[in-house]
Amino acid sequence: MHTKSLSELSAALHSGEISSVELTQHYLDRIKTHNDDINAFITICEESALEQARAADTQLQNKTAGKLTGIPLAHKDIFCTEGVRTSCASKMLDNFISPYNATVVDKLNAAGMVTLGKTNMDEFAMGSSNETSFYGPVKNPWDTDRVPGGSSGGSAAAMAARLAPIATGTDTGGSIRQPASLCNLTGLKPTYGRISRYGMIAFASSLDQAGPMAHSAEDAALLLNVMAGFDERDSTSVERDVPDYTDTLNNSLEGLRIGLPKEFFSEGLDPQIAETVNAAIKTYESLGATVKEITLPNSKLAVPTYYVVAPAECSSNLSRMDGVRFGHRCEEPTDLNDLYERSRGEGFGEEVKRRIMIGTYALSAGYYDAYYLKAQKCRRLISEDFKQAFEEVDVIMGPTAPTTAFKLGDKKDDPVAMYLADIYTISTNLAGLPGMSIPAGFVEGLPVGLQLIGNYFDEARLLNVAHRYQQVTDWHQQTPESFK
Repeated sequence: MHTKSLSELSAALHSGEISSVELTQHYLDRIKTHNDDINAFITICEESALEQARAADTQLQNKTAGKLTGIPLAHKDIFCTEGVRTSCASKMLDNFISPYNATVVDKLNAAGMVTLGKTNMDEFAMGSSNETSFYGPVKNPWDTDRVPGGSSGGSAAAMAARLAPIATGTDTGGSIRQPASLCNLTGLKPTYGRISRYGMIAFASSLDQAGPMAHSAEDAALLLNVMAGFDERDSTSVERDVPDYTDTLNNSLEGLRIGLPKEFFSEGLDPQIAETVNAAIKTYESLGATVKEITLPNSKLAVPTYYVVAPAECSSNLSRMDGVRFGHRCEEPTDLNDLYERSRGEGFGEEVKRRIMIGTYALSAGYYDAYYLKAQKCRRLISEDFKQAFEEVDVIMGPTAPTTAFKLGDKKDDPVAMYLADIYTISTNLAGLPGMSIPAGFVEGLPVGLQLIGNYFDEARLLNVAHRYQQVTDWHQQTPESFK
């Protein structure tokens, strides 16, 4: 059952071929068998999952079930889940049991889905390799000596190993798309504001966006149908109707205008990845699309801009983690300053501390104008580049990551090299645009992702473009040999 699509699983559940309890138990058994090999899950919710599955079976028997009722999923451990540890993969929140659900969790619960557990991630979503987790690194199912990408590496690894049929992730600078690329998945970062951020523990509030991690564009569309929508509890949520994203999946690509940014195919890109991406673009041409070179001249500013804006916002957001109201508290503090200093010093990992310090410095008196304000001006230039590009093309394409999955530990001591792993994805977040990574082939046995970038709220087009490609290729159906 673990190789079936969401539509196939839904049909099996509604026909009575399998019950939700049986399906949920199947995935729980796979998690027990394989999780130790890849460290994808932090928390497994066996008891509550089976309870949810029994409730789903009642709905299925009563013919009141929806399309996704009874289907299991995994949540990145950044979404608050009532009664369940929500740790953000940090020692700081190792003992935090959330008293409420994130809106995303509420929506998926209301759809009748079954939560298998909470997946591992880079601590507070800060990282590109899933090596900064307090619970240890996640391993890539395609090669367990390599990283799965980050920060949604646990969700990506769980999906690649077929330990869940669908998963949630979050994307601040590429954290859905980059692990999707490295693990051979379809990952979608929607337009900023398309999905509620309420109950999603904040890293960088103007950049964070939740999205689905799936095997196919069709599966991603089904989950996005439920996740998307306005939420009055989130001031950044956009009040806009949600279309049925499955309605336009099969639209023709005849006349689709594809833009290839020359900056995405320059120095730093692995030649074999360039070759794989170009082969995928040739397939689009055979489907009726036209291709033209475009330029995003300010994309070279994306990484330095991001690493001022994101740390500044994380410095502000993580100031609430102080050992007073919740989370880790040091033993026997001598006074209030000691409580703050030791609780935060013990609770946060090295990468989180690095970004807090950078952000605090950038926001400090005398440096705000020189760093943070200048970064926001660069951000506007990056957005304007995309605005001009979309006057000429419908979709922008290029590589998702400059390399395939690298070895565990290779870049852990070189923050700049790690940051450059997101060089092609960051600008999309700075502009607030929707972006997507889909499987496009393999280089020396390791997956390669093709990135699609769309105009604001154009998720339906991206899913259509991805789906039509997946109808004529089978890269997205490949599974690592050890997890079949």
